[in-house]
Amino acid sequence: MIVRLAQEQDLPGFLDLAGEVEQWFGPMVGDSGFHSAVNKHIRRSTALVAASPGSDVLGGLLFGGKAPTYHVHWLVVSERERGKGAGRALVEEAARRWIQGPGSTEVVTFGVDHPGAVASGARVFYERLGFAPAESADPGPEGGSRQIYRRVVT
Repeated sequence: MIVRLAQEQDLPGFLDLAGEVEQWFGPMVGDSGFHSAVNKHIRRSTALVAASPGSDVLGGLLFGGKAPTYHVHWLVVSERERGKGAGRALVEEAARRWIQGPGSTEVVTFGVDHPGAVASGARVFYERLGFAPAESADPGPEGGSRQIYRRVVT
């Protein structure tokens, strides 16, 4: 697996990943707004993919912000690849490329009562990377609870 900047030809891979999580995040595959967001991040060189040697997209990340507050806007790893290090590699590469301390990195993930909190493993994943639960966020498009997770950058 390699982690690299996303390219225009990676859009179908992002859409495949999005299709795996629409039950938690709402429609994305057919949403022109999602397509635009991915393409904008690719043009700005703020999108990463974890790819297999055959160039299959195993995971994708959209990143933003500037000192002192950075944001993981979107991070999804293919269900078949979860727990194998792709998500960690994407977050670490984003930190290496774009984060300068001091400050913080934030991500909005499932609230503690959301069914996806356990099924996806997202909360545990972020905690293992040093993120801590912070304030509540607006509900997701499907109406489920959300919470900000924050990691201090030194």
